[in-house]
Amino acid sequence: MKKSIFTLSLFFAALFAFNYTQAQVAVGEEKAAKISFDKSTHDYGQIEQNANGECVFVFTNTGNAPLKITNAKGSCGCTVPQWPREEIAPGETGEIKVRYDTKRIGMINKTVTIQSKCDECR
Repeated sequence: MKKSIFTLSLFFAALFAFNYTQAQVAVGEEKAAKISFDKSTHDYGQIEQNANGECVFVFTNTGNAPLKITNAKGSCGCTVPQWPREEIAPGETGEIKVRYDTKRIGMINKTVTIQSKCDECR
C-alpha cells in the first residue's frame, strides 16, 4: 500500500512539474512590440516668429513583434505630427515629425500623444 501511494505521489509530482515547466515556456514566448524614443521632449529655446518649427523624434521598436502606430495627435491644431503608416519591425527605427506653427508668440508647452497597436501585443 505504501509503495502504491509513493508511486502515485511521484507520478503527480512529475505531472505537476511538467505542467509548471510548460507554463513557464509559454509565458517566455510572448511577443510584444515596445517603442523607445531617442528623446521625449524638444526645447526650441528662443525661436523667431514664423521660423521653421519642425522637429523629429526618432524611435526604435525594441520589442520582438511588429509595431504599428495607429494615431498621433497634437494637443492643439498648431502642433501637427506625421508618423509612419507601415509597421515597424523589431529592431527597426522610425520617425515622428512634429510641425509647430511659430506664428504664435510667448512661452508655449505642447504635447503629442502616440497610440500604437500590434496583433500579438497585450
